[in-house]
Amino acid sequence: MFNAQRGFSLIEIFISLAVGLMLLLGILSIFVGMKTTTVETTSYGELQENGRYAISLLSDDLLRQGFWGDLSGSLDVSGLVSSPLPMTVAGDCIGEGVNNASFPAAIGHFRTLWGKTVNNATLMGCITNAKIGSDVLQLKRAVSSTIALADISSDDYYIISNSNTAGIFAGGTAVPSVNFGQIWEYQQHIYYIREDSQGTNNVPVLVQGRLQNKALVMNLDMVVEGIEYIRFMYGVDTTNNGVVNAFISADNMANSHWDNESDVRILAVKIFVLARNILPDRDYENLNSYQLGDLNIDFIDGDGKGDNYRRLLFSSTITLYNARVDSWP
Repeated sequence: MFNAQRGFSLIEIFISLAVGLMLLLGILSIFVGMKTTTVETTSYGELQENGRYAISLLSDDLLRQGFWGDLSGSLDVSGLVSSPLPMTVAGDCIGEGVNNASFPAAIGHFRTLWGKTVNNATLMGCITNAKIGSDVLQLKRAVSSTIALADISSDDYYIISNSNTAGIFAGGTAVPSVNFGQIWEYQQHIYYIREDSQGTNNVPVLVQGRLQNKALVMNLDMVVEGIEYIRFMYGVDTTNNGVVNAFISADNMANSHWDNESDVRILAVKIFVLARNILPDRDYENLNSYQLGDLNIDFIDGDGKGDNYRRLLFSSTITLYNARVDSWP
């Protein structure tokens, strides 16, 4: 005798499909959530990496600004046995002031630190595409490690110095005679922001201008992508007591402050770096505002809508140790 076999009823099939659908929706929800979290984590990781590298690069240069090897005090034509003539570098980046090219001139104070808030994309005789509203920074120094005679390159400039005098020379030319002098690479660096086109997207980048002898020009190269703004606040001592009295933005600095002479010294610099993702995220709206020193920035349009880029703000305060020393240890 055989038992009759029954299949699933229509109601049972619908119940099974409903349960399966709910399970599928739950799995999909978890998957979408994990994907969103991964995208956000990756985006912020990229911001952290780019922003920290930019801060590190700027900090390293500022810490050594005004370092001239064994030479005590400031760099001046009167204390040099030789130096290339000012403005002999094609496309030299020349800041404001009567003595602010790559090499010192026999007029006024040689400016080794200068900045400006960009109000014109073309400036300094070498830049044609600076981002309006961001800052440009110019500084000069000797690279902190000494160079052996055998390692001198014709691509670069150098300074040889002792505690009393120094000479600046191009690699491949005769080394000036300086008793017991050691040799360091001589550098002028420029930093600013420009925007590069990548397909239909404009990507802000941090640019470094670097003095080179071989190319006979200032090399302007991208060093970090995704850096949208840089801004600097200069800590000024106006009472000659070795203490910062105020932090002043470049567009509010008096012209005489840049000369950095005994009555007014720049003793510290606050650095602000705003990093931005390279690509937009259409599922994200940025309604934040960012405080870069005395400058507040947001990316909200007239309709109250933000753009689709994530951003992170980084800051650091750098003491300019060479601003007041009379001799190096």
